[in-house]
Amino acid sequence: MVESQRRGTWRKTFSKFVLKDMVGDYSFSGDSTDMHSQRNVKSGLSCKMVLQAVGKVLRKSKTKPNGKKAPAEEKKQYLELEFTKVRVVDFDLKELVVLPREIDLNEWLASNTTTFFNLINLQYSTISEFCTGETCQAMTACSTIYYWYDERGKKTKCTAPQYVDFVMSLVQKLVTDEDIFPTKYGKEFPNSFDSLIKKICRFLFHVLAHLYWAHFKETVSLDLQGHLNTLYAHFIVFVREFNLVDPKETCIMDDLSEVLCAPAPPPPPAPSSPPSSPSPSPQNHVTER
Repeated sequence: MVESQRRGTWRKTFSKFVLKDMVGDYSFSGDSTDMHSQRNVKSGLSCKMVLQAVGKVLRKSKTKPNGKKAPAEEKKQYLELEFTKVRVVDFDLKELVVLPREIDLNEWLASNTTTFFNLINLQYSTISEFCTGETCQAMTACSTIYYWYDERGKKTKCTAPQYVDFVMSLVQKLVTDEDIFPTKYGKEFPNSFDSLIKKICRFLFHVLAHLYWAHFKETVSLDLQGHLNTLYAHFIVFVREFNLVDPKETCIMDDLSEVLCAPAPPPPPAPSSPPSSPSPSPQNHVTER
């Protein structure tokens, strides 16, 4: 068990270690690009009278029951092989998230969650200039729009930068609260700690999903897709290990999760060297007299 008086130092050391190994030094280059946008399906209206009936049937099949046209599914650039194969580490992330026997569970969750908060906040900051109220008028990921709920439970639709600011401000407040994330001797984790960790991880997933859906082009232009891929895979493996986020929440990114979280293929066996010929054994020569 980790001694309570060492919690703060251990947590900072753990965070710095992961930040150094999994993020490295960020360099900025490339031009800005436009974020993905929803596209409407084009209706195939025919100018020939004989095809009007067929066109009407086809158009009905492309609409929802309420008569609105179903949006076409965006091409997901982040699923292309040239991008998914890029990582900054090549070790098994499963081994990285497993609870060590000598570490308290709550301490392990606190240390990892704090580190993920720092990493995701840093990753978002690299593209924050492209995430504005004009480019991201809602906090979206795939076909999902995330709404913010204030302390009174009031539902609010806000822009993506506003939503991310709400998330980061809330998480910053929680992880620096000594009553929730204790670092001093004699302090215990609250009974609500597990639910708070799940709440934080759910919000952090929203930010990661938005990064892929709305700002992957900018991430590629900055040559940071390897960092984002590694961070996402590490986060998903972690929350799955401890059941921190409902699969119904993360299912919108299951296609990416299956690619990035799949076990790395074993390295090819080293070529076997040809058997060496036995060295001649020395012989005793007898001299006749």
